[in-house]
Amino acid sequence: MNLHVWLLTVRLRALPPPHGMNHIQGLIDHFFLDVEDRVRRVLQPVGPDSMAPAQNLEPYTQPTDFYTVANGGMRVKARGRAPERLVTRQMKVFKEQYFGLGMALDLGLVKGDAEMAGAVWRNFLGARGARGILYQSDADPTQPYFRRSVNLLGGKVEQGGTMTEEQLRAEEAKDDGSGVHDYAPAEADKYVAYPERMATLVAYVRRELKRLDAIPDEVVMGPGKVGSEAAHMDQLKFGRVRDGNPLLDP
Repeated sequence: MNLHVWLLTVRLRALPPPHGMNHIQGLIDHFFLDVEDRVRRVLQPVGPDSMAPAQNLEPYTQPTDFYTVANGGMRVKARGRAPERLVTRQMKVFKEQYFGLGMALDLGLVKGDAEMAGAVWRNFLGARGARGILYQSDADPTQPYFRRSVNLLGGKVEQGGTMTEEQLRAEEAKDDGSGVHDYAPAEADKYVAYPERMATLVAYVRRELKRLDAIPDEVVMGPGKVGSEAAHMDQLKFGRVRDGNPLLDP
C-alpha cells in the first residue's frame, strides 16, 4: 500500500497549487487513519457488548479482494482498550517507514533505475543479504543460522544507542518476529530471483507513473462536488505488477 500511496503523491504534486498539497494531505490523512484502524483491530478487537463507540464495530476501510482487514469478518473475543502508548509508538514507526520509503523512491525517481532498484530491495525485499550471502558450502552445519538487517542511523539502532561490531552481530542474530531475515544457507538459491523481482517492480513504478502523468489534472481532481468523489476512479485504478513486463512474457 505504501508504494501505491507514493505513486499517487507523485502525480498529485503536479497539480496546480493549492490543489496538489490539499489532495496529498487528504490522501495521507486517510492512509494513516486506515493504518491506525488496522493496528487497533489487532490490539483491541471489539464486539457488540463492548464499550467501544458503535463506529468501531466496522473497519475504517471496507474489506476488498485486494487488501485484507485485520480481524475483518472474524468472531473475536472483545478485549479491553489497547494501550495508547503502544498504538502511538507503532504509529510513529509507520510514519518513519512511510517517509523513509518516500525519500528513497524520490531519489530513485531522479537518479535512475539502479537507485530505484536499491530502494525496492531495502523496503520491499527486506534488504536480505545486506551483509553478504552465506552459501551452504561455507556454513557450519552444527551451528544454527539466523541473521536479519538492522536499521542503523549514525551508528544507532531502532532502540537507540551506539553499537560495537560485536553488539551489531548479536542484534542481527535476534529474531524480532517480523519474518524478514536473510535466507538460510540451504536457501541461498532464492537470491537468484531478486534481480528479476527488482527489475519487475522498477518497471511497474515507471509504467504507472507514466500512465498517471498522462491523466489530465481535471480528471485527477474530479468534479469537486459532494457525492462525486468516486468519479474517474476507473482511470486512476492501478494496473497489475506483472502486466506489460517483458521480463515475464512467455
